[in-house]
Amino acid sequence: MRAFEAFHLAIQTIRAQKLKSGFSLLGVFVGVSSLIGSCSIANGVNRYMTEKFAQTIFGVNTFQLRRRPIFTPNVPDSVWRAWQRRPRIRFSDADAVEAGLSVPVITAWQSSDNVTVSFGNKEARDIELTTASERYFDIKNLRIATGRAFTGEENRSGTPVAVLGEAVAKRLFTDRPPIGRNVRIGGIPYRVIGVVEHQGSLMGFPLDRFVVVPALSPAQNLVNPPGIVDAFLVKANSEGEMREAMAEAEGIMRSRRHLRPQQDNNFVLDTSEGVQRFWAGISRIIMIVMPGIVIVSLVIGGIVIMNIMLMAVAERTREIGLRKSLGARRRDVLQQFLAESTAIATVGAAFGIVAGIGLTVLINALSPLPASISPSSVIAGVIMGAGVGVVAGVYPATRAARLDPITALRQE
Repeated sequence: MRAFEAFHLAIQTIRAQKLKSGFSLLGVFVGVSSLIGSCSIANGVNRYMTEKFAQTIFGVNTFQLRRRPIFTPNVPDSVWRAWQRRPRIRFSDADAVEAGLSVPVITAWQSSDNVTVSFGNKEARDIELTTASERYFDIKNLRIATGRAFTGEENRSGTPVAVLGEAVAKRLFTDRPPIGRNVRIGGIPYRVIGVVEHQGSLMGFPLDRFVVVPALSPAQNLVNPPGIVDAFLVKANSEGEMREAMAEAEGIMRSRRHLRPQQDNNFVLDTSEGVQRFWAGISRIIMIVMPGIVIVSLVIGGIVIMNIMLMAVAERTREIGLRKSLGARRRDVLQQFLAESTAIATVGAAFGIVAGIGLTVLINALSPLPASISPSSVIAGVIMGAGVGVVAGVYPATRAARLDPITALRQE
């Protein structure tokens, strides 16, 4: 019997026994759909963390001079207290590092805190107020949708001008253009000169609820004590130049802080690597745990298929005997039952692939988790489904092939 004919006969048997076949393919269906769903989430979040999260928080080829790291998961209290005892980064530190760098870079100051921004009788609460220098927009890749960003002269003179995030502009100016109007930040009027393009969200957190004002404007007192900056941002043209600039900045800061060679830094040069290392650890755990769940589902599915096929051999003993008496060889019977078990598992894998893709689309639409279909997981699902069918069908097919035709024909 040719393989195509055996497979065609197997499909006909599945269609004739829909309920039994449905229970047979359930385990494979669950295993493959779980595989595709988990791989899609892991793949999507990996790309998200690399391409958007790290770039949004830090910027490309960018490091930040800070008192402590910006991303601090599961830090012991003792470490946190040690960080709090470190001296703050001052305007003079930022100026010294900028003056001492030999690598071509662009730099910016940044300090942030949450405030209330108002216009007339309207208020926008819990808005991230960022006091920054003029190159902040270039480093963070913030494009202006309407109006303009503030200039270096406006920053140096402390001019009270503001650039709004899209969500803040819509909240305060629902029916009128914001450019040229005054909003109040900490009781001080700021003239709106620009609105940033829509940024969307990051892992469910909105990115458009912010206001950026010049670092030396009156609002600096709302975010930090005088002369203090949260972070000094440095962006290079390439990763190699960024590393060189980091080495120079570290030397400058250690010299300014009078640190001896055996003393640790009391500052940090923060990059996106910390975030990516943290996520890489989580990703490894996911990729270790999820295959275990998939394997358990496939083993259960294989056991179910094997039991169903053994029942099929018992029910069709006379049919097997009749076929063998008419000239069917052991190989033909073996091929037929293997084809049936493989077809059941492959159909289950196909439904699992469709369900996994649907689950991925649903996660993208209804949750903040990014998910991206991994072609390799689809291929793996097909191979694993067919493999389960072959492995689970070997024993029942062998039993069917070894039946004596005369004994089989006598079976009631």
